[in-house]
Amino acid sequence: MIFSGLSQRLQDIVSKLRGRGRLSEAEVKDALREIKLALLEADVNYKVVKDFTAKLQERCQGAEILNSLTPGQQVIKIVRDELTALLGTAGRGLNFTRSKSFFLLVGLQGSGKTTTTVKLARSLAAKGKRPLVVSLDTYRPAAIEQLEIAAAAAGVDCYRAPGAEPLTLARNALDWAQNTPHDCIFFDTAGRMHLDEALMAELVELKGLVKPQEIILVLDAMTGQDAVNIAQGFSQRDLVDSIILTKLDSDTRGGAALSVSAVTGKPIKYVGAGEKADQLEQFHPDRMASQILGMGDVLTLIEKAEAAFDRDQAAKLQEKLRKQQFDLDDFREQLRQFQGAGSLSQVADLLPGGAKLGKMQMDEKELRRMDAIISSMTPRERQAPAIINGSRRKRIALGSGTSVQQVNKVLKQFALLQKFMKQLDPKKAKKGKLPFPFKI
Repeated sequence: MIFSGLSQRLQDIVSKLRGRGRLSEAEVKDALREIKLALLEADVNYKVVKDFTAKLQERCQGAEILNSLTPGQQVIKIVRDELTALLGTAGRGLNFTRSKSFFLLVGLQGSGKTTTTVKLARSLAAKGKRPLVVSLDTYRPAAIEQLEIAAAAAGVDCYRAPGAEPLTLARNALDWAQNTPHDCIFFDTAGRMHLDEALMAELVELKGLVKPQEIILVLDAMTGQDAVNIAQGFSQRDLVDSIILTKLDSDTRGGAALSVSAVTGKPIKYVGAGEKADQLEQFHPDRMASQILGMGDVLTLIEKAEAAFDRDQAAKLQEKLRKQQFDLDDFREQLRQFQGAGSLSQVADLLPGGAKLGKMQMDEKELRRMDAIISSMTPRERQAPAIINGSRRKRIALGSGTSVQQVNKVLKQFALLQKFMKQLDPKKAKKGKLPFPFKI
């Protein structure tokens, strides 16, 4: 789960406030103090935490809270609003204002620049753009070959410019691209520390030569406070216009994402949530704030589902849900389609209160095991799982080559998902009010 530690702490805090009919000033102060500690433990920059909690305290001490009929909900709304503001401006894509737009991707070695370069190009190609990727990394062994291989695997055009120096490579690539149909060119630069004056000076020269539409700083979300220092170092030299956070799917404390935008004033535009070429998502501060607070992310879930789910199957499933006929055959089918939207744990994060589903990891091995278990059931058992008693479980485990415990796990996960499904109203979901992932 994204920011699992911080998210759980904040959810515990706000859950104490939810539904309260009255809040004293002391109770509000206690909640704010807990929020401050949670942020500091998540490695959020101290100055950012100080400013954030000061704003919360200012808004939460007014009569708007203490005299409200729903003070707990008011405090939660204020926390969400301020958390959204902390995460930066509203999500938007890259800047395109010329017939050919150039982008420099910069950052530390190992931050994920090469992978992110390909991901960006792939996502824009899917939207009708004609991207090209070019490596300017002459320092890391086989860096140019790595970009070529990754680009080929993702179906992205890659140009290997002649030359032995980054500036020469960039100049030759620019000349070559002038006569091609490519409308956006991404330059993957060598990794560098912001303290390395020689390499930073080289980057300043590259900026002057390429005249990029945007310089994108790629930051590893797992680096915590170091990410803030790195971002400040690049920003002070005017070498960053926007930020992409990578490895956001890791079990990080979240400090980088909650600090870099506030410290640098630069927007986070995309986040990487996995190693695959399609696992790059546009960053939306309001959605991320809701997700961190356990309120779910309805819009992102619907967007993922629309891309991954079969429309005809979705229509049939809607009808089954309406009649409360969702069974284990449907469960198996949805598991396969959920795979296109991300792991079950990622999907659960997008559901309000979805953490209650537990860490339902779904890799290929787990999927095959669950498929075997469900396939070992009789049609009647798949339609009415409640009849599966102890002896039936033993038979199913024997037939699927699994254990009774694994059979129990599948039945438990089905029961949890079925419970969520029963609470969903497709009509409200289409208006974005409920996390119904099968919008038609």
